Amino acid sequence: MEIINSSKEQNCGIIGKFKSKVMETIKTTKKIGDDDPRRIIHSIKVGLALTLVSLFYYFRPLYDGFGQAGMWAVLTVVVVFEYTVGGTLSKSINRGCATLIAGALGVGAEHLAGLCGEKGEPIVLGLLVIILATVSTFTRFIPNVKRRYDYGVLIFILTFSLVAVSGYRVNDILQLAHQRLSTILLGGATCIIISISVCPVWAGQDLHNLIAGHIEKLAAFLEGFGDEFFSSHGNEISTVPSKDYKDKSFLQGYKSVQNSKTTEESLVASEFQLKIQPLFIKMSRESGKSLKELSSSIKNMKFPSSAVETHAKNSKAAGDELNIILENSSLPTNADVHEIMPLLVVASVLIDIIKCVEKISSSVNELSQKARFKKTKSTAAIEKQQQLLHREIMKPVDDINVDGDDHRDLRDAKAFTGEEE
Repeated sequence: MEIINSSKEQNCGIIGKFKSKVMETIKTTKKIGDDDPRRIIHSIKVGLALTLVSLFYYFRPLYDGFGQAGMWAVLTVVVVFEYTVGGTLSKSINRGCATLIAGALGVGAEHLAGLCGEKGEPIVLGLLVIILATVSTFTRFIPNVKRRYDYGVLIFILTFSLVAVSGYRVNDILQLAHQRLSTILLGGATCIIISISVCPVWAGQDLHNLIAGHIEKLAAFLEGFGDEFFSSHGNEISTVPSKDYKDKSFLQGYKSVQNSKTTEESLVASEFQLKIQPLFIKMSRESGKSLKELSSSIKNMKFPSSAVETHAKNSKAAGDELNIILENSSLPTNADVHEIMPLLVVASVLIDIIKCVEKISSSVNELSQKARFKKTKSTAAIEKQQQLLHREIMKPVDDINVDGDDHRDLRDAKAFTGEEE
């Protein structure tokens, strides 16, 4: 009875584990589909492409024209069809060019080997395969070739070897090369047409969202960095962080952009810390807010709002004030150097970050103009005010009426524009 009960428990345990695995797989599949529904569409597109190229086998006229070489179209779809349109185009071009060159060289190698007689033909073919395969494999280690043409070189080795070796037993080598090249081109063309015409996925759009997401994560990190840095030393000032800053998820977001972690274990002098702590927090928060505005601008494809410039000015003002404090502070003693050194390092990094944020802001402004982003109401209003002000300043004045108050108005306008009398 005990043996029977133990076997039942084992069966129940196995069934329970199987059910949990099935449920976990279903949840994972659902999550992947919810995160990016385009993945489901891509899977359907691959199935559709495979069905279309399978017609080379289903219909007799097509099969008679291509024969067993029709399988190359199926293999082409499997290995060429990528998630993005650019990836599909790149692989298709690589495969087509590599097949064309390797097929031509294979036919030439077969013709050259045939001139050496029946006994010398396999020897010559073997030598040519060894030489070309060795040279091609070595070129895959070249960085530029590996980055762009690695797949093409691999297909070149495969196609040349198949054409050269199989041509030894095939009477019409030209027909074999023609069939394989034709089916590969048809398979690649099918992939390209379906990839472009049916819900295309462009890598540029993903890059657009990826950059905006990274800037947003860096912004969240900078907004919470000041409070996190000083709270880790057990010294907190009167400023109370909001709920967003109490949440430590922004630290994980920063790690996803740059896998680095700085651990500060030294304590700083309390008097010196109280002077610069508010400036540290202001610099990091204002820089973070500025980056958030820029990230929102990139995501929504709108011109950056005036808040970006405001936050940038606030962070720069805090940085200038910090420089003044550091210049006017007395030199630390040898005992205090090790205590304040981490803080000085962070101050230097924050000042550099402010400069980087300014560069990012100018780059986003340039992108907004060249990509013709939508202008927000605040941006349009500011531009309109600037145009009206420019018109008022540059308004022509009669030489006859330039006296008294009119002359003072003209001098004020020149002084405003920086012109000298």
